[in-house]
Amino acid sequence: MGEIRFELKPVDEGSEVRFELKPVDEKPKRGFKRRSKYNPIIDRFLTENHDLVRVEVKDKDAGYMRINLNRLIISRGMKDRVKASVVDGGVYLEKIGHPDVVS
Repeated sequence: MGEIRFELKPVDEGSEVRFELKPVDEKPKRGFKRRSKYNPIIDRFLTENHDLVRVEVKDKDAGYMRINLNRLIISRGMKDRVKASVVDGGVYLEKIGHPDVVS
């Protein structure tokens, strides 16, 4: 594949931004994978016999926790089996679908 060159002229005529766009077939994979500090929450929930639990993490906002737990759930391929939600300021983890498939 050939290189594609673009020149961007900003509104301010006194400065120019020069850059190149190079076509690629795919994005490179990351060189390392860091395990999230919230993975143990999901790991323990999966080993427990409860289908619904409230998660309490000191000094962390419920919305922040829900976002991070759901990101982990998606990255671990479990979005059809586990769900994180916020209700009345509390964070909840819930097993959805068939319980025997979750564990």
